[in-house]
Amino acid sequence: MTARVLVDDDIELNVKVLEAKLTAEYFDVSTAMNGQDALDLIESDPPDIVLLDVMMPGLDGMEVCCRIRANPKTAQLPVVMVTALSELLERVRGLESGADDFLTKPVNDIALLARVRTLVRLKTMEDEWRLREETSHKLGLSSDDIPGSEELMRGARVLVIEDDAGDAKLIEEGL
Repeated sequence: MTARVLVDDDIELNVKVLEAKLTAEYFDVSTAMNGQDALDLIESDPPDIVLLDVMMPGLDGMEVCCRIRANPKTAQLPVVMVTALSELLERVRGLESGADDFLTKPVNDIALLARVRTLVRLKTMEDEWRLREETSHKLGLSSDDIPGSEELMRGARVLVIEDDAGDAKLIEEGL
């Protein structure tokens, strides 16, 4: 799986380490050294996922995450906070700012790659669902566009065959 990952950290060594780990797993990595640069990169060429340090001068990671969530164009972008902060209160603050996950430095390679792959896979599926919904609306095939469609679907049964439990759950929730 290839995906575009933005790594934002104000410490160059941290950026290089994450970049090397992700590049070795065939991710396309771009980097930023501060919050504003990250937001500019996200605006100009949105990545598939953002790995964001919390403690940075200027715009810290919490503020960057809040701004990502406040922008309708980037609100669905997965964000993982990567930080030396390990207190429960800091984790809660990060999640409340809109982060999808939280990793503590030094980052465990297996946990990092698992989270990145999972969140990228989830984003890909959500993007596909949004595109299908948009296409359905354009074609006039959305249930919102068909009078009485709720009545027609009431009691309907659907068999979902999917070998990935996570994907099956997403499909079920979508239906």
